[in-house]
Amino acid sequence: MPTDPLIQLLRRKARYSNTELADLLSLSPDEVSVRMAAWEKDGTILGYHAVIDPEHAGDTAVSAFIEVKVTPERGGGFDRLAMRIAKFDQVVSCYLASGGYDLMVVVEGGDLRDVARFVSEKLSTLEGVLSTATHFRLKTYKENGFLFEAEPGVERLAVAP
Repeated sequence: MPTDPLIQLLRRKARYSNTELADLLSLSPDEVSVRMAAWEKDGTILGYHAVIDPEHAGDTAVSAFIEVKVTPERGGGFDRLAMRIAKFDQVVSCYLASGGYDLMVVVEGGDLRDVARFVSEKLSTLEGVLSTATHFRLKTYKENGFLFEAEPGVERLAVAP
């Protein structure tokens, strides 16, 4: 089933006013408001956020992508352990993934040591966690559909006679 056009617009820009959304979708502002309120109530819309460029904002936090291999639990699979991991304050996102690892966990910390402490003291000590592999974010090019830098112009070397 295709995603509702209103949800598609909200994914691209959550700051549209109800009037702007109504105009774009040929609806009334009241129809937009009712649909959004219903989605917020039933959990379809969990929240709204801005995509921030940390360099422009002066944010010096460190982000890491952690692959986690776990032992699935009888009757619960990966869900209970994944939810336990997701509840840590340092965890920004937690996904069940295919491939060599079971979970992909996105973590933020004040510096590299904060992330290392989280992995060694909290994550890897959980019963059921078999192994982890940590990858630090070095630079962001695109996040949630937003490019972080304009494409650099093509620079050509001057031709010497």
